[in-house]
Amino acid sequence: MADSAHNLLAASRVRLLKDQIARYGVTAGGVMVLVALLLIFFYLLYVVFPVFRPVTLEQHETFAIPGAGKTLALGIEEQNEIGFRLTSNADVVFFAARQANKGFDSGEIIATEALPQLQGELVLASTTPAMQTYAIADETGKAMVVRPDFRTSFPNDVRKLTPYIGYPLGEEPFVVDQQGQSLKLFVFERGEEQATFAGVTADERLIVTRLLGEENFMTEEVEWTAEHYAVRAQAQNIDELKITPDHRMMFVRHDNRVDVYDISEPESGISRIQTLDFGKKQLTAMGLLSGASSILIAEQGGIISQWFQVRTENGREFTRIRDFDAGANVSVLASEFFRRGFLAGTDDGKLSLFHSTGDTRLVTQKLANDAIDQIVFSPRADSVLVEEAGQISYVEIYNPHPEVTWNALWTEVWYEGYSEPDYIWQSTSGSDDFEAKMSLVPISFGTIKAAFYAMLFAVPLALAGAIYTAYFMAPEMRTYVKPTVEIMEALPTVILGFLAGLWLAPLMENNLPGVMTLLIVLPTGFLAAAYGFHKMPKRLKQKIPEGWDAAFLIPVVIFLTWFSFAISPTLEVWLMGGNARSYITNELGISFDQRNSLVVGIAMGFAVIPTIFSIAEDAVFSVPRHLSNGSLALGATPWQTMTRVVILTASPGIFSAVMMGLGRAVGETMIVLMATGNTPLMDFSIFQGMRTLSANIAVEMPESEVGSSHYRVLFLSAFVLFIVTFFFNTISEFVRQRLRDKYSNM
Repeated sequence: MADSAHNLLAASRVRLLKDQIARYGVTAGGVMVLVALLLIFFYLLYVVFPVFRPVTLEQHETFAIPGAGKTLALGIEEQNEIGFRLTSNADVVFFAARQANKGFDSGEIIATEALPQLQGELVLASTTPAMQTYAIADETGKAMVVRPDFRTSFPNDVRKLTPYIGYPLGEEPFVVDQQGQSLKLFVFERGEEQATFAGVTADERLIVTRLLGEENFMTEEVEWTAEHYAVRAQAQNIDELKITPDHRMMFVRHDNRVDVYDISEPESGISRIQTLDFGKKQLTAMGLLSGASSILIAEQGGIISQWFQVRTENGREFTRIRDFDAGANVSVLASEFFRRGFLAGTDDGKLSLFHSTGDTRLVTQKLANDAIDQIVFSPRADSVLVEEAGQISYVEIYNPHPEVTWNALWTEVWYEGYSEPDYIWQSTSGSDDFEAKMSLVPISFGTIKAAFYAMLFAVPLALAGAIYTAYFMAPEMRTYVKPTVEIMEALPTVILGFLAGLWLAPLMENNLPGVMTLLIVLPTGFLAAAYGFHKMPKRLKQKIPEGWDAAFLIPVVIFLTWFSFAISPTLEVWLMGGNARSYITNELGISFDQRNSLVVGIAMGFAVIPTIFSIAEDAVFSVPRHLSNGSLALGATPWQTMTRVVILTASPGIFSAVMMGLGRAVGETMIVLMATGNTPLMDFSIFQGMRTLSANIAVEMPESEVGSSHYRVLFLSAFVLFIVTFFFNTISEFVRQRLRDKYSNM
């Protein structure tokens, strides 16, 4: 007796210990899952956070202008150590731009290079900022092209920059004006094999000179030939000139208008193709954005407008796209080398940084009491030199991600070359002048579209199959069907995507009428088969075991599928002229991609069905038998019992199954990646593809530069996906709990 009690007590202690270990283990596992989710959340937030840090301008060294003469142009090299001035004394003065330059104080002259070939009063023209090349013309109408540059050496393993002057077109001056007149205004652009100059002469003529380069096959030196052209235009009151880097257009700014000239074929005549009229508004400055597709024009009062060509009824015309407010009259504009940012210096000494794509003024800061005379970006756009009132300031800029703004991510943006504002995702290009398009709307839309079509295919099949299997099917048959469907979940999604892209998509394209017919024939055939089964003689019905009725539909499905595909060629000839794809595209005006939403819906549906089926089937099967038996005992039919008792009781589990399937569909990557064209389109057509958030991350993350705007926006899209799934899961849990509370007392 005592031994038995002792044994029972020992067993209870062991059981209690096991219970405690299990409880602590489950609790620890749950806590670790929550910790993992929080770590993922905060890591995504950590990577994304720099995108939303405010832009800052920090003024460091301020020093007197080094060297003599008036500043014609300012510049600074890539490491922000050495700046240079091109002066009216025909000198190029190199100086220390900041105190960090070893051996020199900020503003101290490092070297001076003279240009003795030029004489008298000088006029300067510069290319686009990325080339850092300048043309200087003297009072005789001659000019030469110079490029301040730097040699890098490593004596004693210490980096050393040595400034020098390069002469891209040779050291000998060339004639800009054949009549030998000095130039009042001057503009210049250079390519590999040609250079274009335009200017206003002292006797009020607007001229264009083009230098064409040809390599001497003997000396391998480039020989330049000058061609001179006169522009038949009013040359009085011209304030500023600009030429596009492709040498096709010239902009001439007057008091209150800008004339656009076509100079692509000057030998055939230079004609004015458009006038940008500003009414009574006086213009104060003009500049080209990086890429030279857009022109910036500052009006009196501080409004800066951006213009670029848009296709209209009259052809391609410059159109006013957006405005920026600098707050005061703009005295100078400066564009970044490669991005669509620009600085505006005003008469009251303020410096404002804008970004055109984001349609945003990033920061404004007062740097001086007088008007700003010169502004120049560093090549990396992380610093700027500002000249005003006889001094130069070195200003550091924190602005690594100007193109990532709320407007650029979530609103329609009018991109250069597009006919209207649109949602576009196009993060990279082969050109440095590319305008990044990082709207998350089309890929978010693609995620919703893919999930919608997948759920449209999967939910009816999965729920209907789960309810029938759990409630109507014979237990013996259920032991085969349920494991078979659940084992589908073990199929790798890469295999499903592979089959969908390389087998299913071509099959559906070649048999499109049959696929469309199948959508009608299959449900009709089911109803006909059910009616036929209902009218069968009882002696035949009794030979089919109860609960095995579904097996009767297997040959029906096979036959109807074969029949639909068999008549597909005939239907294609009768209804679509023998080519379904051409008919849809040309006659119906619907774009057709081989790898489209229909393919994705079917392929992702097969991936989602096992998840929904398994959870929903367990929920329906777990409904207590006394509920269904009581309903049947009260006279309800099996169908009434299923719809009004069983499904309601199992509704929390069914809802959870659907939401789990939705979460699987939203996060699916490989199927969408392989079964669609991965085109980020805003089109709900079933014949068009899409690009989803997860597929976009998988495609572009390997090629993104770590820490770049592209890299962080991809993490932002992952963060958005995380938040969306968390939101849906939270809502589903709330609804599931409400349903459980409502039907738990049945």
